[in-house]
Amino acid sequence: MPFGGLSAAEGEEVFDWNAERAHWAYQPIKIDSSVELLTDSAAEQWVRRPLDRLVWRKLLEQKLEPAAEASPGTLLRRVTFDLSGLPATYAEIQAMEEAPDPQEAYSDSVERLLHSPHFGERLASMWLNVARYAEDQAHQVGEDTAYFYPNAHLFRQWVVDAFNSDMPYDEFVRYQLAADLLGPDGEKNLVALGFLGLGPKYYNRGRLEVQAEEWEDRVDTVTRGLLAMTVACARCHDHKNDAITMKDYYGLAGVFASTEMWNRGLPGAVPGRDKDGKEEALKPVQTMHVVKEGSARDLNVFERGDVTRKGEVAPRRFLRVLCDSEPPAFAQGDGKGSGRLELAQAITGQSKELSARVFVNRIWGVIVGKPLVTTPSNFGKLGARPSNQDLLDFLAADFLKNGSSVKHLVREIVMSATYRQSADASAENVAQDPGNDFLSRMNRRRLSAEMLRDSVLAVTGELEFRGGASTDVSDSGNFRRTLYGRVSRKELDAYLAQFDYPDANVHCAARALTTTPAQKLFLLNSGFVLERAEKLADQVLAGYVAMEDQIDDAYARILARRPDADERDIARNFLKQHGAADRERWVQFTQALLVSNEFLYRD
Repeated sequence: MPFGGLSAAEGEEVFDWNAERAHWAYQPIKIDSSVELLTDSAAEQWVRRPLDRLVWRKLLEQKLEPAAEASPGTLLRRVTFDLSGLPATYAEIQAMEEAPDPQEAYSDSVERLLHSPHFGERLASMWLNVARYAEDQAHQVGEDTAYFYPNAHLFRQWVVDAFNSDMPYDEFVRYQLAADLLGPDGEKNLVALGFLGLGPKYYNRGRLEVQAEEWEDRVDTVTRGLLAMTVACARCHDHKNDAITMKDYYGLAGVFASTEMWNRGLPGAVPGRDKDGKEEALKPVQTMHVVKEGSARDLNVFERGDVTRKGEVAPRRFLRVLCDSEPPAFAQGDGKGSGRLELAQAITGQSKELSARVFVNRIWGVIVGKPLVTTPSNFGKLGARPSNQDLLDFLAADFLKNGSSVKHLVREIVMSATYRQSADASAENVAQDPGNDFLSRMNRRRLSAEMLRDSVLAVTGELEFRGGASTDVSDSGNFRRTLYGRVSRKELDAYLAQFDYPDANVHCAARALTTTPAQKLFLLNSGFVLERAEKLADQVLAGYVAMEDQIDDAYARILARRPDADERDIARNFLKQHGAADRERWVQFTQALLVSNEFLYRD
């Protein structure tokens, strides 16, 4: 058979395990020390961080040259978006461009951004998609909201705080899988269990076939999110391409079958009493949405995924291809635990190099705009190969060496010559490297849904940074960061959906990027954008009397720069068509700047 012969459910060996472990993603990290021997004078002048040597070597192999360094203002705007999700102000960019030592000024700016509370908000927007964060369910009968998550925001805030405090990534993972099993420190981080506890719930949850759907969600989210392995593909048959058996799948599904989703009471929560004076259950709004240990059980393999066709028992255990031999059964403490703790320890212990590769690749994609493995949740045989495996392995090794510090990783990336390149490149480089696979320039990117809305509010001075319970993104009175907007599985907010926010029903490997007429029409006709344009027009008109100063102020507020002579002439001619004091004309002018490509994209 093309994928290994007999099914694991029949108790036969189906893979040549040693051969399967030779796949690049499962191999130990190897660092090529010869890259340190680069003596090319041009390389030494260009290199700013060790990772640059690996990029330089790949460029040489492809007969490419790196792009020139971006201007100080462009670089500050870029790194401010990438590390905070917010635009740099005109004053910040001017200070950067006028700094006596631009390199020192850039380094200082990076440190400021890394220690800003907005750093955690920026990275949380990525991780919440990995965790398929949402606050309700896709299915609702009538007005029944019993399966909704009114305090999902507690998990969101925990993620923000974890990134801001630079929690080591291995701890970050363990708390999300097994905080309740990690002693006093785990007790302080129980809300992290929302990673599992905020998953989809279905009606008729007592039925085995319904439970099986929920288990698949947990297996899929954990294995694709943390290991970039598509284990859920082995629910009905051994994986057709990768070394994952049905026994592997049901071994992990058993972990979640032995775990209960739980609305745990918040500290100080007091249940109400019924008319007879008895312990009513806590209301969901009085709880955190987590998980707890259930009755430990090993699942039978369900032949062809059919819960009525039970095959052999699959002990709860880790994935065989990631172990040296047959994995031992999970047996926490007295042997009755779910196995969540052992699973967390396996992912961050024996498989730490794979999980580090996966996370580093995600962060590279967030910061640089394109991951080194362009299928960030699938490192299997059908996934993409790394465009530069030496670079990926170096970053993963350096990440582990430095205590799995996310801030160290991000700092190394944004301080590199690779990151500092201009998005403009020679025609020869673009022709030779059209997808920028070899990092011969920086990627020009459109702002994400969160960045775009936050930027519009930021330039008017209205943006609020308050956390807490979610509010509707499209509520006309909501001026909070978009991160703090409600995310629905049932009906995603229209603005978020318009600008590629992912479906929260499933784990998101990476966001799609679309460019549609509907997006531009939204920006041209949205009441939200029109109100911001009106506010900007009023601010500009109230601040200055002379048209020249007003035009300059509009550019400074919205695009964080002064207009050039041609732009000033165009603006003047446009505004004079209906008289300089025509407020409606000024509103049209500020809106034109708000919907310009310069505002919507970062170089």
